[in-house]
Amino acid sequence: MKRSNLIGLFGVVIILFVSSCKKDLLTATDSLYVPTTIDVTATATLTDLQNGRTLYLNRCGSCHNLYSPDSYSSANWSSILASMAPKAGLSLTEKSLVLKYVTRGK
Repeated sequence: MKRSNLIGLFGVVIILFVSSCKKDLLTATDSLYVPTTIDVTATATLTDLQNGRTLYLNRCGSCHNLYSPDSYSSANWSSILASMAPKAGLSLTEKSLVLKYVTRGK
């Protein structure tokens, strides 16, 4: 096989691999709640919730389906994030922000 054919084949394999990571979202991002002042709690500022949403969309949604925050209890989200945050490369602060968003500041 010619070298140019191998390079082309390798390029196609890379494109297929990269595109396979991004999947259709279970919940369309526009249907996920957008935090407002009503959502602010004693433990979550509006900025916390907004940043948590951004992280949830961009980091969590980059490789798998997103679920509505209402799909799981606060305890379930805590457990989910305990296992997923390292895979997503989330720092402790980022993990906390995502948890605040998906639990609506609880």
